[in-house]
Amino acid sequence: MGFMVDTQQEGGEHHQWSCIRNLVRRKQVDSSNGKAEHQLAKALTFPHLIAVGVGSTIGAGVYILVGTVAREHSGPALAFSFLIAGVSAALSAFCYAELSSRFPSAGSAYHYSYICIGEGVAWLIGWALILEYTIGGSTVARGISPNLAMIFGGEDCLPAILARHQIPGLDIVVDPCAAVLVFVVTGLLCIGVKESTFAQGIITTVNVFVMIFVIVAGSYLCFKTGWAGYQLPSGYFPYGVDGMLAGSATVFFAYIGFDSVASMAEEVKNPQRDLPLGIGLSLLLCCLLYMMVSVVIVGLVPYYAMDPDTPISSAFATHGIQWAAYLIALGAIMALSSTLMGSILPQPRILMAMARDGLLPSFFSDVNQRTQVPVKGTISTGFCAALLAFFMDVSQLAGMVSVGTLVAFTMVAVSVLILRYVPPDEVPLPSSLQERICSAPFLRGEENSSSHVGTSISSKQPLLFEPGDSTVEKKEASWGWVLSKENRRKFAGWSIMFICIGNFLISYAASSLLFPGLLRYSLCGVGGFLLLFGLIVLSCIDQDDARHSFGHSGGFICPLVPLLPILCILINMYLLVNLGAGTWARVSVWLFIGVLVYVFYGRRHSSLANAFYVTTAHADEIGRNSGYSLA
Repeated sequence: MGFMVDTQQEGGEHHQWSCIRNLVRRKQVDSSNGKAEHQLAKALTFPHLIAVGVGSTIGAGVYILVGTVAREHSGPALAFSFLIAGVSAALSAFCYAELSSRFPSAGSAYHYSYICIGEGVAWLIGWALILEYTIGGSTVARGISPNLAMIFGGEDCLPAILARHQIPGLDIVVDPCAAVLVFVVTGLLCIGVKESTFAQGIITTVNVFVMIFVIVAGSYLCFKTGWAGYQLPSGYFPYGVDGMLAGSATVFFAYIGFDSVASMAEEVKNPQRDLPLGIGLSLLLCCLLYMMVSVVIVGLVPYYAMDPDTPISSAFATHGIQWAAYLIALGAIMALSSTLMGSILPQPRILMAMARDGLLPSFFSDVNQRTQVPVKGTISTGFCAALLAFFMDVSQLAGMVSVGTLVAFTMVAVSVLILRYVPPDEVPLPSSLQERICSAPFLRGEENSSSHVGTSISSKQPLLFEPGDSTVEKKEASWGWVLSKENRRKFAGWSIMFICIGNFLISYAASSLLFPGLLRYSLCGVGGFLLLFGLIVLSCIDQDDARHSFGHSGGFICPLVPLLPILCILINMYLLVNLGAGTWARVSVWLFIGVLVYVFYGRRHSSLANAFYVTTAHADEIGRNSGYSLA
């Protein structure tokens, strides 16, 4: 037919742009395509998600972080720092809640980015998340043995087979206990997702009860002593409001973990209801616990007298409750164990999602028929994490964990904007259907196709198109302009790009204190103009009607769009810029390796390598006529 052109006839122009098209090609909402051998168990309910969310979020950081932040940044206003950080994290949580209920498949931010943005960005996010979860799990595992030694009475009291040892002649301290714990958690995760989340729920419950003990017993002591920590001449904000905000940026990372709930989306029985509730309530519970512990600990002792390493146990010790140190050490062990499970649990699912899409070997997409768990990916993840935990003190690499998380948060917020204003209007189909579709009687018209095109069809040629479908002009109420659907999508697309650039310029200028004042103000001015322009445009034009039917309907809807996602992007970009040059240098090496893997393997083996695209309006009709499932 006249509107279908074979790739071999497209000439040099096609080959010139094929690499760029590879980076922006987008996949269908459900990537598993209904293959039974790739299906995970639909076994999780709302309580399981709360266990995963709270267990992955509340780590031992709360037992240590409160002392450092109170001493150096917030003072008695520590609870406000946790509140502001919690509100900031909630912005990302709202975006995750909508996307996870719309696209309930494994892969979390990688999956959403592949659907809304494109293959290139999705690959980098998936690759960064692999680094995040591996290093995060190793760091957590190495933190368990010192706390475990405290329970046994000291570092020298651990059995020799579990105690740390330095290799003679090398500056390497091996930690057998950390490796053993990783292997134990890996084995538990291989048994089944319902069993492992039940175990995580028990561990998390113990940790929460320890924190409740700290709150109740600490409040009693504070009332007894008159809340001495707040009666200071320096006032409630000894470092000013700026110090409190700096403390918020530090404790923001204590809320990272609710994205683990989103990664379990494919295993949830009722994702449209349970995923938003699981993400929202787990974050709310963590914020309340953090704030109440902060209020109590700052009231027990003055902020400047806090022990930066063991703030909670030392605060109780100053009031003569020495035995509380053992209970708090138990809480830290439970928190670390739960966080370790939360670090290893999502990675096999991300590996599986990437393997389903052909970007990684199919080895990682195998799901055990009996346990319905990606056992091969889980064992591979556990082995790498155990190896790192055994040989390396990876605490200096901890900043690399934040890069993966913040980049994922940023792209999830961008995906919400794309979903609302420029949702994908084309569906990829396998090349095997091309001949049948070309001869199908329902194909009509030779209008220009919109946006991006797959590798099997010329961008100059029409796809399946009903005359008049997208040419109906619509009057925008806010501006009074007459905009066609195509023009409105162009306005929205450029506005989203301006918003991202503006947010980056503002974040970079605000963080580059060594720059001359004129340069900083100029960058802020340009960034602020782009951001404001994009916000005004998105606020004045209507959201795309296709958003109602794109993905699974009936789930959570993110409020205050476009303002909320824009604030989310700004906060996450500011935190990314402030991670430091050393962290970015190390992450760049990992991302460069990822680019090589994609160029030499993922790009060629992608499931979309030979796909062609049809307009969404005709996708269902094609499915009925060709017998191909588009779900």
